[in-house]
Amino acid sequence: MKHDTAPDKGYLVLADGTVYTGHAIGVKGTTTGEICFNTGMTGYQETFTDPSYFGQILVSTNVHVGNYGCKDSEQESDGVKIAGFVCRNFSDHYSRKQGDQSLQAYFEDNKVVGISNIDTRALVRKIRTEGAMNAIISSEILDVEELKRQVKEVPSMDGLELASKVGNADEYEVGDPESDLRIAVVDYGVKSSIIENFAVRGALVRVFPASAVYDDIVNWNPDGIFISNGPGDPAAMDYGIEMARQVIEDDRPSFGICLGHQLFALASGIPTYKMHHGHRGANHPVLNTDNGLGEITTQNHGFGVSAEAINDNLDKVEVTHRNLNDQTIEGLRIKGRNAFSVQYHPEASAGPHDARYLFDQFISEVKKYKKESA
Repeated sequence: MKHDTAPDKGYLVLADGTVYTGHAIGVKGTTTGEICFNTGMTGYQETFTDPSYFGQILVSTNVHVGNYGCKDSEQESDGVKIAGFVCRNFSDHYSRKQGDQSLQAYFEDNKVVGISNIDTRALVRKIRTEGAMNAIISSEILDVEELKRQVKEVPSMDGLELASKVGNADEYEVGDPESDLRIAVVDYGVKSSIIENFAVRGALVRVFPASAVYDDIVNWNPDGIFISNGPGDPAAMDYGIEMARQVIEDDRPSFGICLGHQLFALASGIPTYKMHHGHRGANHPVLNTDNGLGEITTQNHGFGVSAEAINDNLDKVEVTHRNLNDQTIEGLRIKGRNAFSVQYHPEASAGPHDARYLFDQFISEVKKYKKESA
């Protein structure tokens, strides 16, 4: 998109038939997915590259997007994972000296279809009121009736297994190869900043693909096991639930974030459910029920753990964190096992970092386990 040319027209069509007309951004094309919104004011590149957003069209509630450009080091994966992007004001130039390129150039490199000049305030209010739904963006199909037909064919996120489609297919290691702390990461869409949070605390991290089985992991003899975030419906992941069950039964310390949290719950017999419109942003308040302190957290999830079912399974799990907006379950500890999980993202790249103590907590448990088993 250039300043000296008129922008191409673009359409956003929701599954209920609502049509928005705006300006095409990114590459010319058509894309589909479940529409959701993120309330963060910064960190858009980290959000775009978060594998948990795979299959989703993202709406930014922040009015201005692109004004600080993009930087190669601010990736959470090997490229953009969102299905499409919607915003109000899109800047194709930037002022940050450290930036490597404009957001428009970044979208072109990553083949992202997007639309700007949309009344995002009205759109977000609609999603909050009516719930998440499928959508289509196009700058090449200008027949609105055809777009309405195509959006009806988009599969529902409810029951959709996506985690196996986003992670690395091969094992790899990050950190000091001479470290005496070994952490295995099960990659269902892990963010690079999560791995880095383990590595900077002195651990050697080996990342295992989604196709890995429990024996693959224990044969490496890790001191701790982590189950990652990722996209899609956790209840559709029989392989992930079985992995979580075996990891919980292991005597090594184990930790789950987001999708990993949901898999720990499912492995404990506690169901998950599709939320009305999910939690996404960098400003969600959470209460740590252990110490009574509040945390401002980064979140990205469209599924949650059933609070009603937890009340029937208090012999198995203990709630450690609750969302202060809606009282949803934000953290669990498995009773009688060295396993805990949180729904939110303590690595919080680009911030806030209130909850990074959880990495210290896990590393402390890993060191304790290693000392006792020596």
